[in-house]
Amino acid sequence: MGSVPKERLLAEIEDIIRNMPPHATMMQPTPECVAWFGRACAAIESWDQYKGPIVAHYLSYFGIPGTGGSSIMRFTMLLHQARHDLLAQLPASGSVAISGGMVFDYFDEVRKVIELAKQDLLFVDPYLDADFVSRYLPFVAVGVSIRLLAREKLATLLPAVDAFAQQTSRKIEVRSVAGFHDRYLLIDGVSCHQSGASFKDGAKKSPTTLTQILDAFPAVQKTYEDLWTHAQVHR
Repeated sequence: MGSVPKERLLAEIEDIIRNMPPHATMMQPTPECVAWFGRACAAIESWDQYKGPIVAHYLSYFGIPGTGGSSIMRFTMLLHQARHDLLAQLPASGSVAISGGMVFDYFDEVRKVIELAKQDLLFVDPYLDADFVSRYLPFVAVGVSIRLLAREKLATLLPAVDAFAQQTSRKIEVRSVAGFHDRYLLIDGVSCHQSGASFKDGAKKSPTTLTQILDAFPAVQKTYEDLWTHAQVHR
């Protein structure tokens, strides 16, 4: 890797992923797409100078019928590979501790994670309620599918979700299942954060943490995707 500090390069790559153009428009040579690809290529080559020929190979297929989608997928995977490699080299880079009473700090950290999503968000928390909906769902990007795995507060959660979905035309699914107690936020099937408190009242009275799950991510993802598959459907 070149002279760019790892922390700065990680922040750059995460911002590139966060601002990725929609796949439907990535094949169009608009100034925005060209600029995004140029920025992404520079970041990948700063991460690993030997990836330059691979990047050039992927880009050579853009615009060729039947090949562009596959190249976009591989290019996106390379960005995520760079991100996870840098995360592994920076201890606790995805984890924060929040003191009791610092409710805005907790909210702001969760908001930052939510805004990373491009395709899918899965919230896992037995105590999701109406306050959760108004606090966090407005920060989910348009086009992102929202999935809520809840249990205890469905009587207040469901009316709030219905109203929000009706007003915003957002796709929101709600399911419930017994036998889970932890709180997770899974993003696009590629990353996961665990909250030490319920999302609706994190840091309200006690200290808490928001921890990015790295080594155990595949196991956590499988566990909660399986729970989601077998959960009761409410909407």
